[in-house]
Amino acid sequence: MQAVLDYLDANYDRFLKELCDYLRFPSVSAQPEHAQDMAACGDWLLRHCRAIGLEAELHPTKGNPILVARTPRTVGKKKPHYMVYGHYDVQPAEPFELWKTPPFEPRVQGCNLFARGACDNKGQNFAHLKAVEAYLKTGTELPCDLTFVIEGEEEVGSKNLVPFIKSQRAALKCDTIVISDNGIPQKNLPALTYALRGIMAIEVKLTGPNRDLHSGLFGGTVDNPAMVLSQMLASLRDKDGRITIPGYYKDVLPLSKFERESFKRLPHDDTKYAKFLGVKALFGEKGFTTIERKSARPTVEINGLTSGYQGKGSKTIVPSWASAKLTFRLVPGQTPKKAQKLITAHLRKICPPTVKIEFGDNHGGEPYLVSPTSPAALAALRTLRLAFGKEPAVMREGGSIPIVVDFKKVLGADTLLLGLSLPDDNPHSPNEKFDLDLFKAGMRMGAYLWQELPKASAK
Repeated sequence: MQAVLDYLDANYDRFLKELCDYLRFPSVSAQPEHAQDMAACGDWLLRHCRAIGLEAELHPTKGNPILVARTPRTVGKKKPHYMVYGHYDVQPAEPFELWKTPPFEPRVQGCNLFARGACDNKGQNFAHLKAVEAYLKTGTELPCDLTFVIEGEEEVGSKNLVPFIKSQRAALKCDTIVISDNGIPQKNLPALTYALRGIMAIEVKLTGPNRDLHSGLFGGTVDNPAMVLSQMLASLRDKDGRITIPGYYKDVLPLSKFERESFKRLPHDDTKYAKFLGVKALFGEKGFTTIERKSARPTVEINGLTSGYQGKGSKTIVPSWASAKLTFRLVPGQTPKKAQKLITAHLRKICPPTVKIEFGDNHGGEPYLVSPTSPAALAALRTLRLAFGKEPAVMREGGSIPIVVDFKKVLGADTLLLGLSLPDDNPHSPNEKFDLDLFKAGMRMGAYLWQELPKASAK
């Protein structure tokens, strides 16, 4: 094992140069003009994986290819099998004028590497690859078999990934999946994310009169769809921040004492948080801390609200219609299907007969939960202690990673979310960066992880 760690230290300068080469590809999956760049990036990754000793192939899809790279199998030896997931596509870099240096010309400043894709997610998946390279190049036996799945469509919804993993179910069958495409609270506090919120997005539209009406001639004789919708939406949340839909909390799994005590270890200051957000005061569900509210409790948000005249000046009308886009964050125990049923039934019930209600496009993603005290989770926490030299935290995240649920359904494996990015790394924003100390720690994490996880599988 020491040979692996020594190799990582001795070859760091080369690894950084190679990571910069990886980041120079403008592999923007959302923009068709970058199709050749996507292909070139995938081909570079393929050749790189083969050069470090992995058996790698690019699998074509209806969109961008998926890279699958495996450690050489030892004949006659049955080992635990783990999968590492990542993506080589990146977000669009616009607006370019807000970047201090060009987004696809990597720049090192202090301990930070600036480039589009640096922390989302090229830096993290490259750290995992380098850890395995250290095993292969030093002749150190891996106590497990590993498969890397690195796709090119994460930033546009991964629509071809699920069909692919279904078609490759037997080959990808594994004990545990590792993803590092998420964050940690701060540099000196590594963390295992064991739960994610799900989502239910719904669009609702109310229609009143068959056209916009003169508010002086008709106002007071017909209901105003914008007013009705505003009243309906306002009633979805009470003064204590709780959702008022009957039965909505019935399936919500309560936070355990262990979880609530663990959350107290996470760094947070309400005053600084409010200042950072530019608000005078915070708001949230009564009886829960800010960290619990944003990561472990259900929410309802109005994402968009449209009706009537939006141009300059005034136009005195009763609008014909009003619409709103809503998202409901779901927590473990809830499902998008049941949430949708409860939400739409309640909105229909409180909608007055003076307007017609319709529901437009909706989509949902399930929440995710793995026990923070499972053998695999405990192995991950041991790994973090060794790699970072710090006591790790356990945490939930408020966002959603739908593929984690898909992996569980298709492959039957839990996912360990071992993030390496920081809150100020600017993913999806100008001046995206990756902390190079965390790049080093990520490589060490990968090295230790393949020693610790097999111990969990043996139990």
